[in-house]
Order: sequence, then structure tokens, then C-alpha cells
Amino acid sequence: MTAAPAGYEDTVWFRHSDSLPAAARTAARQLAHRIGLLPERAAEVALAVSEAATNLRRHAADGAMVLRVVRTDTEAALEFLTVDSGPGMTDVPAALADGYSSGSTLGIGLGAVARLADAFDLHSLPGRGTVLTARFWNRTPAGRAAAAAGEPAAAGLTRPMSGQELCGDAWAVRPAGPTPLPDPVPARPAGGALDWSVLTNRVPRVQGSAEPGPGEGSGAFLLMFCDGLGHGPLAARAASDAVAAFHRGPAQRPEQVLADLHRVLRAGRGGAVAVALVEPAAARLTFCGVGNVSAFVVDTATGARRSLPSSPGIVGHQLPAPHTVRQDLPPGSAVVLHSDGLTDRWRAVDVPGLFSHLPVTAAALLLREAGVRRDDAGVVVAKGAW
Repeated sequence: MTAAPAGYEDTVWFRHSDSLPAAARTAARQLAHRIGLLPERAAEVALAVSEAATNLRRHAADGAMVLRVVRTDTEAALEFLTVDSGPGMTDVPAALADGYSSGSTLGIGLGAVARLADAFDLHSLPGRGTVLTARFWNRTPAGRAAAAAGEPAAAGLTRPMSGQELCGDAWAVRPAGPTPLPDPVPARPAGGALDWSVLTNRVPRVQGSAEPGPGEGSGAFLLMFCDGLGHGPLAARAASDAVAAFHRGPAQRPEQVLADLHRVLRAGRGGAVAVALVEPAAARLTFCGVGNVSAFVVDTATGARRSLPSSPGIVGHQLPAPHTVRQDLPPGSAVVLHSDGLTDRWRAVDVPGLFSHLPVTAAALLLREAGVRRDDAGVVVAKGAW
């Protein structure tokens, strides 16, 4: 088990091992209790985690499970992912059918996991592996409302390098537009605890302004990725500071956000930072980056991708003159930001169905396909109806 860095206290990675099911089940119960899930719902979560972890231990190669908490301003859900490199499923619909079993598991089956979860996603290719995502809200009116609000347009995943517990990669998202009332958007944990009002295109009430901010009222959002310089606690601190400052800051344009983060990160390691303004109503993206963060717009219909260039430098130490680029978003396209903990040689066409799944599933697939173990790794994916 690998604990996530400071700011990720509700996120835990479990590596493939004989103790995986028991360890994951215990952690799921503890997280469910911490976020206030009702006892019956917590039991359902523990059962689903046990089933998925047992399948992972028995059948997968080089697998891992991630448990984490997803928050709105008032509600919290427990989410888990399993990621493995094989053998994959030859018949996904059969695997989701009641009564299906490929071995000695707990017997509830993936179909029951799918029914228990408020959100469920499964990508599997024979010989390549499987990614499973499941999210569980409380069985309360507020929890059901959060579940019904829709899927987020952006989600990401980070993983520390082998042998490390702290990760220097982090991502965050917040609405574009004037400063919300009564205060700026509250700080979110490094790594992307989600603001559902942003990601489901419900923009918060905002203070009046003679000149509307970019994308005001249109579901526009700002997406930030930070790769703290180096590894370990200092890199993780830089990434966490960047996320907190990003959520507190009033800046609405990528180059302004970078300037604000540059001032905040002067006291520490600094890092590579990329910021994208996504405007779904205009089918447009504005991007500004400094340092080695890879950024792409991917046409999901063709698999073609366009790289978004960043300038050399280190946010917090050497901030160059801003170079902002604007890119039209093809219908149904995806925006991908990731650190150099992933090779940038991945191709969408090599992973059939990559962007037909939830953003968090797509992020996990990219981490599996392109991630390296000798570095912190992180990726965030945004896609929507633009």
C-alpha cells in the first residue's frame, strides 16, 4: 500500500499482492466512515471493493487499485479504480451478466458492482488489460442529487515513482469567470478533488462585472497541471501549493494564472505548469504552459492529436514572457495534460475506445500505457459536448 502525498490524504494506491483484498476492504470501510456514508451504503462499498480487488489479485498481471474520495462543496463519494496489464476480458457483456464467474470470487459479480455503483465504467481488451471505475454516493437525497448531477468533464490520476510515497504531480480545475460569492473558490487537495458545479457546467453565482470573464455562464473552466521540480516531499509541496493557489486566485486567463503561481512558488522548488481555459460553448481552448508538461488536443473521431507548445522555464524561478495559443476544439475532442512521467509517444489509435469512456478511465488507461516507473506520473483528461 502506498499512501498519497500531503493533500491526497483521501487517496490510496494498493499494489498487486495476496493481501490486496483485505487491505483494500479495510481502507474502504475507513474512508466510508470518514466521509459519512450510511452503514448500509458503506457495506455495499466494502463488498464491491472486495469483489474488484479479489478479481484483480486472482486474474490480473501487474495490477493496482486506487481508492479516493470525490467531493462537492457539501457531499462526498468514495471512488475506486482497478488498473491492470492483462489478460483482459474476451467478452465484457458476459462478464457483466449475473451469475458469471471466472473463478472463486465473492460471488456477487461485476454486474452487481455496476448496479451498486452510482457511476460505473469498464474498459478491457484481450491481452492488454482492464480498467474499472466505480463511484458510490450516499443513499440520501443530497447524495442522490450529487449522483444525478452528471459526470465531470475533467478528471485525472497521479502516481508517485517507484519506491516513493509522495508524488510531485498534481492537477486541478475551477470555473472560469468572475470571482464567486462570497469568497474565492475554496482550496482543493492537490491532485484534483472535484468541484462538481464546474465540471457539470453549472457555474456558481458570481459577482457582477461590467466586463464578463471568459466563458461566464457557458460552463467554461480552467484546467491546471503542475509537475513539481524533482521528486519527494519538496516536489509534492510545490504541487500542493500550486493547486491551493490556483483555487484561491482570481485570475481568469492562463497567462495570468501562471503569473500568480510564479509568485506563490518562489519560496519552494517551483515546477513545470500548464494552464488551459476550456470554453465548451465556443468550442475553443486557450493554453499557456511553462516547462515540460505535455498538452494535446485529440480529435477522437480520427485519433489525430495536436500538441500545444510550452515555453522553457520553471514557474517560481524562471518565468519567460507568456506564449499563449488558442485552439479550436473539434466536436467530441479531448484535452490531455500530463507530466514527463508519461512518454508522449502514446497514440489514441493504439488503445481502441480510449476516449469513449469516462475521463477518469481514459486517464487511467493513459497512465497504464504511457507511464514510467522512474518518475512521478500524472495525467488529466477533459472531454465534453463541445
